[in-house]
Amino acid sequence: MFREMRRKRQLLSEAETVAVMERGTAGVLALLDQDGYTYAVPLSYVYDRAEKRIFFHSATSGHKLEAIAHHQKVSFCVIDQDQIVPEELTTYFRSAIAFGEIYAVTDEAAKVAALKLLGAKYLPSDPVRVMQSVEKSLAAVTILAMTVEKLSGKEAIELVRAKAAKGR
Repeated sequence: MFREMRRKRQLLSEAETVAVMERGTAGVLALLDQDGYTYAVPLSYVYDRAEKRIFFHSATSGHKLEAIAHHQKVSFCVIDQDQIVPEELTTYFRSAIAFGEIYAVTDEAAKVAALKLLGAKYLPSDPVRVMQSVEKSLAAVTILAMTVEKLSGKEAIELVRAKAAKGR
């Protein structure tokens, strides 16, 4: 169903991949729209490790929601590191990619819970303000949940070698 990574030495462990997802502040959601075009859109998100789901907030209409109505299978990529190293003609990268299905959350309590998770990620110092924002925006926002069926991470071979040299 899902392809195996060809360069297995560069495969991040599950813990490292989850850390990439939890550290990241934005990623790119790739969708297939009703005209057969790939639509990739950058989004803020929160990864719920316990539920293996990624939550996004969205407007209540638009290209993204139309594409999701057409085709629910998606991928989401987070770039954790992208250091250009010109003298080596390469980049030292680290990223994670999730594959799964996406849907709009319709249960109000679940929407509130997802918005609280998002708020806690992006404004952890002010839970009161987060809750005020949740209450104010609840009717005007769509919450999308992506169930993660496969999650993998990869890093540049140079980073793999550096970890090996440090004995990790």
